[in-house]
Amino acid sequence: MSDLAEQDLYAALLHEVKNNLVLMAITLDRVPHLDDEGHDQPLDEARLLCQRTSERLIQALMIYRGGQHGMLLNAVDAYSTEDFISEMALQARSLRSKLQVETAVAANVPAIWFFDRNLLEIALINGLHNSIAYAREKIRISARVEDGMLCIAIEDDSEGYPPHILQAVADDKPLNSSGTGLGLRFASLIAKAHKNDGRTGSLHLRNQDGAVFEIRVP
Repeated sequence: MSDLAEQDLYAALLHEVKNNLVLMAITLDRVPHLDDEGHDQPLDEARLLCQRTSERLIQALMIYRGGQHGMLLNAVDAYSTEDFISEMALQARSLRSKLQVETAVAANVPAIWFFDRNLLEIALINGLHNSIAYAREKIRISARVEDGMLCIAIEDDSEGYPPHILQAVADDKPLNSSGTGLGLRFASLIAKAHKNDGRTGSLHLRNQDGAVFEIRVP
């Protein structure tokens, strides 16, 4: 088997696994909550695991397709930041029923901003899933404009990011972690793909009463 055919086979297998996980997540969505922690918590954990694994496979496929050419934007348009934040919050609430989810859009955020909504959502889902998994009780999804950049942040009340992850992202170096590393690399590539007037988007992590995952786009 040629190298190209082997790579196509791997890509097809990833597609199949991803589709099966999506079907499993849909099946789990049909299972109702019973207001019983012994039932509801494992159900939420199983749904989140399906979502996170499916997103990882999507990220791996997109990086594979991008090859050496970098991440390409293909659907940049004008979108409502407030609607975007609200939809992210709805997704968070659906994945962990007892989680407190707050949203905040600063007064300086204009009604619309130009970005690739599909890719930006995939990038932010990495931070959202981590927050859902590790938050004690609540997360906060917010947007503000700083130095001409739209900054979308996901904050939680977890123990925060380990120092080696903060340092690797600050130094823009790849991580060896098979899970978080791939998600953060993908989020960084999507942020950097957003360019406008000589400025480039970026990914930022910090610890501030918990973990803060932030993407900035020009």
